Amino acid sequence: MSAVTLLDYDEAIAHFEPVIGLETHVELGTVTKMFCGCPTDFGADPNTQICPVCLGLPGSLPVANKAAIEATIRIGLALNCKIASWCRFARKNYFYPDMPKNFQISQYDEPLCVDGWLDVEIDGETVRVGIERVHLEEDTGKTLHLGGATGRIHGATESLVDYNRAGIPLVEIVTKPVPGTGAAAPIVARAYVTELRDVVRSLGVSDVRMEQGSMRCDVNTSLNRAGEAWGTRTETKNVNSLRSVERAVRSEIIRQASVLTAGGTITQETRHFHEDTGDTTSGRSKETATDYRYFPEPDLAPLEPDPAWVDALRSELPELPRVHRKRLQQAWGLADKEMQAIVNAGAVELIEATIAAGAPAEGARKWWMGELARRANESGVDLSALGVTPVHVAELQALVDEGKLTDKLARGVLEGVVAGQGSPREVMKAQGVEVVSDTGALTAAIDVALAANPEIAAKIRDGKVEAAGVLIGAVMKATKGQADAKTVRELIIARLS
Repeated sequence: MSAVTLLDYDEAIAHFEPVIGLETHVELGTVTKMFCGCPTDFGADPNTQICPVCLGLPGSLPVANKAAIEATIRIGLALNCKIASWCRFARKNYFYPDMPKNFQISQYDEPLCVDGWLDVEIDGETVRVGIERVHLEEDTGKTLHLGGATGRIHGATESLVDYNRAGIPLVEIVTKPVPGTGAAAPIVARAYVTELRDVVRSLGVSDVRMEQGSMRCDVNTSLNRAGEAWGTRTETKNVNSLRSVERAVRSEIIRQASVLTAGGTITQETRHFHEDTGDTTSGRSKETATDYRYFPEPDLAPLEPDPAWVDALRSELPELPRVHRKRLQQAWGLADKEMQAIVNAGAVELIEATIAAGAPAEGARKWWMGELARRANESGVDLSALGVTPVHVAELQALVDEGKLTDKLARGVLEGVVAGQGSPREVMKAQGVEVVSDTGALTAAIDVALAANPEIAAKIRDGKVEAAGVLIGAVMKATKGQADAKTVRELIIARLS
């Protein structure tokens, strides 16, 4: 079919109803891999954390990692799932260079956790996302395609494989189809992944760092006209940021609506998301379960979690994020909309950590939701990817509170921190922008301003103190913006009284 003219988003939503589903993969933070004793340290030299078991060499036998099983049960309980009294692993057979055994040990028809749910808040409304299953498997290796323009296999001249990641415990969390969200479907998808990330992090079982691949999301999208059966779905693979989850759903809604409106059909396939353009492109036809020739893993015994163990894990669950946020909202004295804005920006933990580092709540919120949120939006990245830490923000606010920086000067210092020039104190010192607090120097600058503006001085003596703005501006200019305007105003009024 020839290229189609893309509809705008509102037009696409006016004609079609989206159904979304999300498959989220979470690497567990265990010390060793799922079925062997190899370490799981991120960033190790390629192919230095491997052994016969995770390479699938002849004669090697897997042994299940109890810590990974426990972590999976904890995730299932936090997501309101039923924990299976009996389940087992299966072999998922396929060939790809990053899977050294040519099969993946996973779970198929008998997963560890099933039938749960997770609530997310969208503009004051609660959307319940059903959880189909939470199952445990091993991760694949990582391929690096060289010589091409896109970093993908098409057009590459050579490919390298690092098997360090192969065998790391991986939990897959699969939602039930989520219909009925309409135009909010991309926002619901992002909110769900955000909430899921926060839940998993609160359990302490993974660092869920999307930029490092320890949390990855596959986004399923289909469209149908009102009253018709659900349409053919596509699966956009390995979306690796919260912002991109939202963009991937939006992009697929627009693309599919445009194809269907032009009389075309949607192919069931996997697709690749492109961060630079926000578009998706075709990957490969979507396999079905029969293509993988699942069968029970013969080298591993079935799992039968002790109900007493499961109950003990349930009793040890920490305060979950929604409850935690409500408590923070009360402590910070925020309205529902203000708190929702913080949640939408992904700033809850950043603000909380900034307060823990010594900043007042209002100051922490001001910087993260003001200057830093603006920069993140302009750069198209998450707040956490700016390179500014809660300690940085707390230090910046402390400099303002100490009178060493004005808000205007602090914004310039923050720009240096974002640029990687050091901590706020280091940037302030390097830029030489500390507030002029020497009363003698300020008085001298005020005297020059008074001499240059005698009519303004007369007005102030006559009680028209609002005229002081002209003199304050002159002093600020003379001190290159490094004087505190409030202090200058007080000195002017005192000088002329």
